[in-house]
Amino acid sequence: MSHFVAACVQTNTTPDLAANLEKLRPMIREARKRGADFIALPENAALIGADRETLFAQSPREEDHPAVDFFRTEARKTGVWILAGSVPVATEEDRLANRSLLFTPKGEIAARYDKIHMFDADLSETEIYRESNNYRPGCRAVTADMPWGKIGLSICYDLRFPQLYGALAKAGASILAIPAAFVATTGRLHWHVLVRARAIETGCFVIAPGQCGMHNANRLSYGHSLIIAPNGQILAEGGESPGIITAELDMNEVTEARRKVPCLQHSRVFEMPE
Repeated sequence: MSHFVAACVQTNTTPDLAANLEKLRPMIREARKRGADFIALPENAALIGADRETLFAQSPREEDHPAVDFFRTEARKTGVWILAGSVPVATEEDRLANRSLLFTPKGEIAARYDKIHMFDADLSETEIYRESNNYRPGCRAVTADMPWGKIGLSICYDLRFPQLYGALAKAGASILAIPAAFVATTGRLHWHVLVRARAIETGCFVIAPGQCGMHNANRLSYGHSLIIAPNGQILAEGGESPGIITAELDMNEVTEARRKVPCLQHSRVFEMPE
């Protein structure tokens, strides 16, 4: 199977997990009606913007998580692959995992990925982020087999670390998923160029669903979900409001892009400067 339709669901998530899931249901169904074979949701698809107490109260272990049951059910009912961009999941530590989950059309979990890079940044004196206060970083890169090729998983801030995507591509990924909740401040400057660069560097399709709009008084997400071809071309782009974008992907384009510019073959190990 060399062709399939990918969809990004762009949403505005709130601190109310149950309400967020109900809002996602018709969007997932609509994406399927538009022909999607693979539906990707953004980072924090189930929950965002909550204070620590509210966040932890709505974030049980994976086996007990209502969001996991929700996405499993939607995958079965729609008969498509669903990427739950990320769900906050309790761990044995005093911090959560920011976990991406890939569901098969049968509702089985094909892959789990815990976000490796934590967004701890001081964008201004008033705009300060400390993801590591609530989440512990993952430590393992993850790929999974789908009918159209291997997908490499990542989440949001991972986007700034190209070595991860090089490793995923060398491990066989021809599709890269970058679900995000990119803040508007940096999104306006960096989002498009970084997402396109990851596609160009690896010769992969990139599917990058994003959060959008105000989540609370202090958090504004950029939106602009993207589906990018291996040559860096923008195939579909969302705006700044909730919505759905789709694009038909021809996996033969991965082979062609890598034939023209074989970066992965030319990559060399080198000594670091003293």
